[in-house]
Amino acid sequence: MPFVDYYKILGVDKSAEDKDIKNAYRKLARKYHPDLNPDDKEAEKKFKELNEANEVLSDPEKRKKYDKYGKDWQYSEEFEKAQQSRRSAGRQQGQWQSGGGDQFSDFFESMFGSSSGFGGGRQRNLRGQDYQAELHLTLQEAFETQKKTITVNGRNIRITVPAGIQNGQTIKIAGHGGPGASGGQNGDLFITFNIAEDDKLKRNGNDLHMKTELDLRTAMLGGEIVIETLSGKLKLPVKAETQNGSVVRLKGKGFPVYKKAENFGDLYVTFDVKIPVNLSDRQKELFAAAFDEA
Repeated sequence: MPFVDYYKILGVDKSAEDKDIKNAYRKLARKYHPDLNPDDKEAEKKFKELNEANEVLSDPEKRKKYDKYGKDWQYSEEFEKAQQSRRSAGRQQGQWQSGGGDQFSDFFESMFGSSSGFGGGRQRNLRGQDYQAELHLTLQEAFETQKKTITVNGRNIRITVPAGIQNGQTIKIAGHGGPGASGGQNGDLFITFNIAEDDKLKRNGNDLHMKTELDLRTAMLGGEIVIETLSGKLKLPVKAETQNGSVVRLKGKGFPVYKKAENFGDLYVTFDVKIPVNLSDRQKELFAAAFDEA
């Protein structure tokens, strides 16, 4: 297998910090995403390489192994275990020698069925590597259970996203990572969700918060207004003499609880009372008279 320089793919130095790797991946992933480059095989290949590079370099342990073992980093644990076993056997037989420049290559030959080298040609079952991916959702999309298709290493994987998924939450899709070797199990796919902020609604756990304008007449005399929520329009009664900044709680009108779609948080509505401007002289007189009478 040829060596793949993951640092070069992401356009960062080997000394790059985690945040630099994350920013570089997000920038390039947006540029080469299949949805923005339909039927573009080169962009699809580039996107696959970016996901593979990010999957390794964004994980501190995997990055450490990659820096040490290069293209064979996935098998580092097997190698180290075999080295330890070989040392123990060598000590017992009085045959162990330090150095051994071919030990690393001999080990991998044995893993893939070579008739010579340590292991006697016996193949080992090796688990495939895990993949990491991000899925971007709007707040409205996270509000409802739905089907989504995500492209990972050139494969389209259709998943069900439960309502109530949290921003930054990661779920595991078993068996959808890299293929195993010599009969080993496939790795897993870990998907992290990135939920964009909404212009009108702010989420806090399973509760939602919003502001709504209230005209002076309704604030003073009471009435009813219509507000837009993630589940549609909702009529909201307003008490007379409602003050600016007052908050009302609408029980069960918030965000669904993850994997408990029948349970919801609450919706908190803050009233922003608007004072009328550009009044005519007649209107000012009427207001003055009303307050004088009060």
